[in-house]
Amino acid sequence: MAAPRTVALCLFDVDGTLTAPRQKITAEMAEFLQKLRQKVRVGVVGGSDFEKIKEQLGDDENGLVAYKDGKFLSKQNIQGHLGEDILQDVINYCLSYIAKIKLPKKRGTFIEFRNGMLNVSPIGRSCSQEERIEFYELDKKEHIREKFVADLQREFAGKGLTFSIGGQISFDVFPDGWDKRYCLGIVAKDEYKTIYFFGDKTMPGGNDYEIFTDSRTEGHSVTSPQDTRRICEELFFK
Repeated sequence: MAAPRTVALCLFDVDGTLTAPRQKITAEMAEFLQKLRQKVRVGVVGGSDFEKIKEQLGDDENGLVAYKDGKFLSKQNIQGHLGEDILQDVINYCLSYIAKIKLPKKRGTFIEFRNGMLNVSPIGRSCSQEERIEFYELDKKEHIREKFVADLQREFAGKGLTFSIGGQISFDVFPDGWDKRYCLGIVAKDEYKTIYFFGDKTMPGGNDYEIFTDSRTEGHSVTSPQDTRRICEELFFK
């Protein structure tokens, strides 16, 4: 006898939605997700690479490198799609721009190369948690990342690139169409009746915006892991 079809899928952003930025999931939130899995199918759609997501959560489904039940499904890479010339043009331009920014602090790993994107951080991903928060507060006032992205959009107009701000210290660069909506094609064959998406960067320019507004999803904008849990409880446990 065939198993009954799962009628709903809940897709979650990670940082700011299931966890505090770059922190591990709390025991309470992990327990709640296990409870939620008794009601719906659960997956994550994060911009970080799979190893970082596993550090924070464990295994599920993740963007251009897709996993289901811990098993590899598919993979794309940015270098094969864009070619080395344009990829190096973007990297060189970003490094030159970062070199001209004066910040209270700069650390290391200003550009992180991932399968489906470049992750660009003006302060550097090696910053401490305190330095991360310091930069984030400064960025809210001075719009450092927003100005950086606007400059890149002008410089690389017509090159088929998308620039998307997410998290606290960085933004992503990837080919047009390779945003978080990419995962919807992967899960389409499962024919879910409803696909819910939960994310905190749902404003235009945020890295949750495209999937949040997609007609294939029912999008929910959240402000914290606690807010995510509250909305899920209202949707699935009342």
